[in-house]
Amino acid sequence: MAGLNQSLSKLIVIAFLCCELQPCLAQSFGFQLPPGKKCVAFPFESINNLIVIPVTLNGVLPLLFILDTGVRSAILMDKTMTDFLKIKYSRSIELVGAAGGQGITALVANDMSFHLPGADGKNQSMLVLEEDYLQLSNSLGKNVHGIIGYDVFSRFIVEIDYQRRVLTLHEPTSFNVRKSFEAIPITIEDSKPYLNAEIMQFNGSIITTKLMMDTGASHSLLLHQSDRNDILLPEINLDANLGRGLGGDINGHIGRIKTLEFDKFMFEGVIASYPDEETYIDIIARTARQGTLGGGIFTRFHVIFDYFNHKVYLRKNSGYKGKFDYNMSGMEFITLGAKLDIIIVTEVRKNSPAAKADIRKGDIIEKFNSNQGDQLSLAYINNLVRSKPGKRIRMKIRRDNQYIKKKFRLKRLL
Repeated sequence: MAGLNQSLSKLIVIAFLCCELQPCLAQSFGFQLPPGKKCVAFPFESINNLIVIPVTLNGVLPLLFILDTGVRSAILMDKTMTDFLKIKYSRSIELVGAAGGQGITALVANDMSFHLPGADGKNQSMLVLEEDYLQLSNSLGKNVHGIIGYDVFSRFIVEIDYQRRVLTLHEPTSFNVRKSFEAIPITIEDSKPYLNAEIMQFNGSIITTKLMMDTGASHSLLLHQSDRNDILLPEINLDANLGRGLGGDINGHIGRIKTLEFDKFMFEGVIASYPDEETYIDIIARTARQGTLGGGIFTRFHVIFDYFNHKVYLRKNSGYKGKFDYNMSGMEFITLGAKLDIIIVTEVRKNSPAAKADIRKGDIIEKFNSNQGDQLSLAYINNLVRSKPGKRIRMKIRRDNQYIKKKFRLKRLL
């Protein structure tokens, strides 16, 4: 998805938290392609820069999972799914959320089978959360049930065509990269990929950073100030809810850096997220990383992850030169209801266009510009509020059983 606003899904660091907090489960027999097949390709859905793929559990239950370089073992958000399958759990574990969050219970399910279009994984392990702490579906506006990562990336060379929205899984022994791709060295540490990047900050200072490559994050760039005193919060910044993790909401700030550069690629005016200092301190110390690159960067490329040769191959797509824009309305929203068809305002930033139009927390959006009813979706609204400054927004909201019309124009807040 082009146009890269890391606040859209409020999922900026969800998968990152899950993978760091879960135990290291034993690797199983892994995925297999049909005999004689060198690769399989299938479409995926792109939601807020995330890769959503079909996964069938135990041959009978079709679900949707996020494909995430940041998780070691698969994670299922909704225990009712495995209860339906009458899965027996081998044990329970306690996960500790970020920033001192409450303890959370997860169950370990072994001997699971995952079917992807054209590839089968048997005898897999999976973490099952006792409750849906992450609320992925409400944030994305679509029923998404889990996250899968290293089980796939450790078995195949994974090609992601963000523009065509096609995922291709290659047998490593028969893969040859095309000359149009640029090869960049990466490291694989604790099942996750890292690269080095240079960042020019708002004051002109340049820092070299070690960044985890996280396809399960919507943002473009996230930086940890608590790790180094030379990572500076931009003078112009906004308080923000950066995402939701196992311990609850993740708060911090967002601002722009001057440039982000790795290998032959360079981006200007990237919007970066800066979590509050107490978030992830222990995790950062263990990994010695300064932040993460997310889907806001990857969607500008055709990407191939090659864990076997410690490389990522990149080729620019048509979104490469697109501007980085943040939500220009000043309001945030999620979906509610069994069908995820109720869109409700959850936050309104002071002095923003939405605030000046008297949009309030708790307002239910009935119409947004020309779309209403079945045509109205979270994705449509998210795309519109980061489209361009000055764009007119017309809304019909429901408040206290009254229908009210509102209008305002988008304005850059960063």
